[in-house]
Amino acid sequence: MAKQQDMLLTSEGIQNYENELEYLKTVVRKEVAEKIKVARSFGDLSENSEYDEAKNEQAKVEARISEIENILKHAKIIDESELSNEHVHIGSKIKVHDFDFDEDTEYLIVSSGEADPFNGKLSDESPVGSAFIGHKVGDVITVETPDGELKFKILEISR
Repeated sequence: MAKQQDMLLTSEGIQNYENELEYLKTVVRKEVAEKIKVARSFGDLSENSEYDEAKNEQAKVEARISEIENILKHAKIIDESELSNEHVHIGSKIKVHDFDFDEDTEYLIVSSGEADPFNGKLSDESPVGSAFIGHKVGDVITVETPDGELKFKILEISR
């Protein structure tokens, strides 16, 4: 079996996973157990679609709990105080000029588990996020994406 690789997470990312785990264990598990209990009261389980649906939901919840526990077990928190602002890395906040839209945009480079591109959090494994890694202020980066070529200039790097 391959050794699980550490996942780099920001302290906010760790907190989000811990909050989700707590919610799943204390709230969602109870809700699903109640659904199963109600579905059982309907009688014959072999033809009970509510029971099947509740059991499937239970399986999904337990799988997600297991997944989060595994992530947290292998998570390594990024010590933001040790990060430099000279090059882009996980945990960097960057301000870039997007040549296609002729506008400045800010992004936070995060691990894949924290990615939320619609809120400016780019995964270090995504085409755009990985293109920024290792670059410094003033660098112009061209990224090949499924929608075509994108061009950016790094204006600022901060924590």
